[in-house]
Amino acid sequence: MPAPGGNPLPSKGLIWARWLFWGFAFALTTTLSVTIGATIALLTPLSPKLIPWEKQRTMPDVWRTGFQYRVARPINVLVMGVDRVPEAANDPALIFSGRSDTMLLLHLEPKEGTVSILSIPRDTQVEIPGLGVDKINSANAAGGAPLAARVVSRTLNNLPIDRYVRVSTEAFRELVDLLGGVDVYVPRPMSYVDNTQKLKIDLAQGWQTLNGSQAEQFARFRQDELGDIGRIQRQQVLIKALRERLLSPGVVPKIPEMIRLLSRYIDTNLTLEELLALANFGLKLEQGDLKMVLLPGRFSAPGEFVASYWILNEKGRDRVLEKYFKASSQNQLLADETLRNLRIAIQNASGKPKMSSQVADYLQSKGFTNVYVIQDWPDRLRQTLVIPQQGDLDGATALQRYLSLGVVEADSTGDLESDITIRIGQDWANAP
Repeated sequence: MPAPGGNPLPSKGLIWARWLFWGFAFALTTTLSVTIGATIALLTPLSPKLIPWEKQRTMPDVWRTGFQYRVARPINVLVMGVDRVPEAANDPALIFSGRSDTMLLLHLEPKEGTVSILSIPRDTQVEIPGLGVDKINSANAAGGAPLAARVVSRTLNNLPIDRYVRVSTEAFRELVDLLGGVDVYVPRPMSYVDNTQKLKIDLAQGWQTLNGSQAEQFARFRQDELGDIGRIQRQQVLIKALRERLLSPGVVPKIPEMIRLLSRYIDTNLTLEELLALANFGLKLEQGDLKMVLLPGRFSAPGEFVASYWILNEKGRDRVLEKYFKASSQNQLLADETLRNLRIAIQNASGKPKMSSQVADYLQSKGFTNVYVIQDWPDRLRQTLVIPQQGDLDGATALQRYLSLGVVEADSTGDLESDITIRIGQDWANAP
């Protein structure tokens, strides 16, 4: 039946294909995973959970109820493509325990109907709790998705991370094979062996239809003058090629197998309802509504550090956050100077000795000038509390987001002389 404007309405199968594209493409974007969707929510904490597609809903149920879900407000979703872990063949729990081969942050703006995707180079130099200065791709291996989200948040001026998606590289290869390959122009001969990932790269120059293994080679190739940045650019080329495959009519019979693929190789704390809201959001997006940007920075100079890094450009980062994430570095939380001048009492309630001193030393190393330790709290707490003793709820919220840990407790049970009391829980004591 024609639509009011005279164009035929898309078939149900093609609408499903488009759903799958936006579900896949967001996540897939830089993870060399061009595979699943990512995105939304604000209430539950970061914790692993497999997508319950087949266990909770049948396809007809999803089709009947899916359109009621909507993205209600701007949200940020961290998407990671996780390196292959050789031991995972014998232990499925290890599938997502590797380094993040690719990392991107998605920002959905429902009012504007746009998606911004920030590509974060895997070699970005950051400080990781428990490791010190390291590459950002080590965060997932060191502490899973919660630590990775915490590190990304701190690196981006404490931008809130609402949800995460982790995709195994196996998903990418199997998806491409399921779709019959992707058509890509290979700009130069690509040939070398990646011994770490047991990956042999051998591609000729020119247009060709790449199978799953070849598409992974194309995405992972690093031996050019741009290194990791060149990889990100090629992954974006693959996203566009995959989009063409996913939106073709021939993909419809393959939808059930794609859904089974999702459940095997993707770890996320998005619920099915949230994924459906994402799909609804994606149905309205046009090509111009999707914006991609690289985290500004530079390659480290030879000999500048022990390892090679992507060195963050802070002014460039602030500009990207303001333009693409609607976040002002001056106003996102509080001005840095105001936040760091707060009088902060540190109280140990973790049951682990000397935690107060460790936290105080950490804050002082970050420029907080008015930090002091008080007597331990008599009870143990699982979760760190940030208490606005003088009623400064904005300051407490800003500090909690800076720490990327704990919750704000709006009461006055802290130290009477403090602006804010941090009551350290076991979550801090157990953090990597």
